[in-house]
Amino acid sequence: MASPTTFLTPYDLRVDLVKNTISTHSELDGEAAGALAVQILHTLNSMPEKMR
Repeated sequence: MASPTTFLTPYDLRVDLVKNTISTHSELDGEAAGALAVQILHTLNSMPEKMR
């Protein structure tokens, strides 16, 4: 029987990248780093393109 395949969206990959970076450079646990990563990406996505 085949195991289920997990599909990660580009957004999920970005969240994981930011989460891992936060975890590496701080003392936050995985859950807190994940919540912060989502907030950071939300802020970056809401900025106008000219400001990025």
